[in-house]
Amino acid sequence: MLSERRWDAIVCIVAAVIALALVFLFAPSSAARTVVGLAAIGLFVAGYAAIGRAAVEPPRAAWRYPAFLSVAAVAVGIGVGAAPFMAMLQTLAYPLVWVIGDSRRRGIGGSVVIAGSVFVGVVIGYGADVDSVLAGATTAVFSLAFAIAIGLWIARIAEYGEERERLLAELTAAQGQVEALSRERGASAERERLARDIHDTLAQTLAGLVIFAERAGRQSREGQTDAAAGTIATVEQVARDALAEARALVARTAAVPREPAFAAAVERLVERFRAQGRAAIELDTAGVAAELDRETQVVLLRCLQEALSNAAKHADADLVRVRVRVEADGGAALEVADDGRGFEPTAAGAGFGLDGMRERVALAGGAIEVASTAGRGTALRVHLPPARQNAVDDATGGAA
Repeated sequence: MLSERRWDAIVCIVAAVIALALVFLFAPSSAARTVVGLAAIGLFVAGYAAIGRAAVEPPRAAWRYPAFLSVAAVAVGIGVGAAPFMAMLQTLAYPLVWVIGDSRRRGIGGSVVIAGSVFVGVVIGYGADVDSVLAGATTAVFSLAFAIAIGLWIARIAEYGEERERLLAELTAAQGQVEALSRERGASAERERLARDIHDTLAQTLAGLVIFAERAGRQSREGQTDAAAGTIATVEQVARDALAEARALVARTAAVPREPAFAAAVERLVERFRAQGRAAIELDTAGVAAELDRETQVVLLRCLQEALSNAAKHADADLVRVRVRVEADGGAALEVADDGRGFEPTAAGAGFGLDGMRERVALAGGAIEVASTAGRGTALRVHLPPARQNAVDDATGGAA
């Protein structure tokens, strides 16, 4: 839709062209008719400036459309009555009627009024004979048909543009909602990742510190000075590990021990649980014949840590067997079996640790199996495929 300034320019330029052509090219039979024609042009321009201009753009006062239509019809009728060439005023009247009317019904009705004023102007200006009536009717009918056709076409284009604008606004709003939901989902996934990491690292280490501290207190009260000192040394080492794990979490990296060999990291983790529990732990790392990528180590170490923690806290086991191996296709496997009391893996209260293991392994593209029977122990098997960059990034929360 054109703005007020553009319509100002159009009206002034077209009115000036019509006035110059009326004076120099298509002058009527008398000077009086020329003056009347120029006056009709002036009336039309004044009506536009005083009434129609403010209604070109919304909001539009209801009275402006009938008022401008009246002035435009009078100006066109007087002009055509003064000189046939003044029918050119229709080129301004019809478009403005459609624009100011702002509806199909008003546009068609206004076009009929303008066409009627052309017919009346021809009949009044040149007599009510058959030739004048036919000429006026022909001009009015053809101009009306053309104006309605063009008006409906332009109205359709305007409605299409408005519809596109509405759809674009809705699409923009929907995209904003999707972005908000995506941010919320990302934040939720990050919270879940942090919860898993904290549970699998700091929470487990702090639980071990509590056990060692209680043991040291008991040994001290019983006069076992050397044993208490050894336990305190273990507390110090575990506390240092907790500090390293906390720093790793802050840096958004997995809390993997810093030994260059994965087998050494597994042995250190097993040794920690040996020191804090009564169960014997058999470790088999002979199958680790090749180095694993760091992200695969993260998943295996966290699953092993959770499995040993569960065995120490809930299974009341005497023996835990741990086996880690690298398979021929580059994948990795972890097996942890104990002879404890067992549990029902599908029970609703299986615990956050087991759910966290399942989520971590699933994100890494692997599979986890838990077999347990009451009184017959529990067996945990984790299988991870060869490293896949995307799955690994998801499993570890991405690198900062």
